[in-house]
Amino acid sequence: MSNTNVETVNRGSERIKLGLAVLVVAAGIVGYSVLDGQNSLVRAGVFVASLIVAVLIVWFSDTGRRLVAFSRDAYTEVRRVHWPSRKEATQMTGIVFVFVAVMAILLWLIDKGLGWIIYGLLLGWK
Repeated sequence: MSNTNVETVNRGSERIKLGLAVLVVAAGIVGYSVLDGQNSLVRAGVFVASLIVAVLIVWFSDTGRRLVAFSRDAYTEVRRVHWPSRKEATQMTGIVFVFVAVMAILLWLIDKGLGWIIYGLLLGWK
């Protein structure tokens, strides 16, 4: 079992910032709907502006800084991964398909055998 700590937003100011970001996005959605008679570029601009403001609010919060640090760490870990070549990936895919086919046949045989034993021998049904 993993022994990782889960960090939650505990400070009131952080909760207020995140709540404000959600409200700004909601205001952008409402603004998009209210400006139904306007040009679609104006409507989309209002929504995109609300998203930008919400991202800026989250960016300057502690949660946003932790998210950026996590993203950087995740990116460096992905760069360290040894990705298989095309030949290796094709071979492994073929092995998986063969294994699945063999298991499907084996399970089918077991099912038919148990059905024959239960219905044919024990119950006498055909």
